[in-house]
Amino acid sequence: MKFHTAEDQSTVTPTKALEFLKEGNQRFVENLKTNHDLLEQVNKSRESQFPFAIILSCIDSRTSAELIFDQGLGDVFSTRVAGNIINDDVIGSMEFACKLAGSKLIVVLGHSNCGAIKGACHDVKLGHLTSLLNKVQPSINEIKKLYPTLDIKSQEGIDKVAFNNVHIMKQEIINRSVVLNEMLKNNEIGVVSAYYKVETGEVIFIDTEI
Repeated sequence: MKFHTAEDQSTVTPTKALEFLKEGNQRFVENLKTNHDLLEQVNKSRESQFPFAIILSCIDSRTSAELIFDQGLGDVFSTRVAGNIINDDVIGSMEFACKLAGSKLIVVLGHSNCGAIKGACHDVKLGHLTSLLNKVQPSINEIKKLYPTLDIKSQEGIDKVAFNNVHIMKQEIINRSVVLNEMLKNNEIGVVSAYYKVETGEVIFIDTEI
């Protein structure tokens, strides 16, 4: 656990928070993970928490943000929903994390070989899942325009939609949240999109600046 007090957390900039995640993913890829004393972290965080980032990722069993970025208990907020899509509840969680709990960075993390994105590309209809997958349609439409001959149901098509979807979800956050947009303009937080390769463990940060 990196930060034990609000004062510790306040010294972190959005850029520094991004560096923490990049360094953590590098350790993960190289199998040099930090030896986290989880019981000690439980004890230190039992009365308060000071996460430096909130990460929106997919529910995919291979995409646990804490593991991918080699973080411990209390270091990051983790929000997970199929297809890493944005809705009002997710945005509200991000507003809580940043405005009230002091997090400095929002990461929208998509991944390769995503089952939810595959379902959207195959136009799956199933109960409440239908409305969730409909939120991927803007990304599908963009990829179809950019690659008119591409089979959107192929693995290449699915991965292109997944990669594009994280950028669209990032823009959704900025466009729909007055709270977060104001914090972003004041350089209090950063918002980035990223893409996890399940084949290698590597995270590609799509944005060149925050």
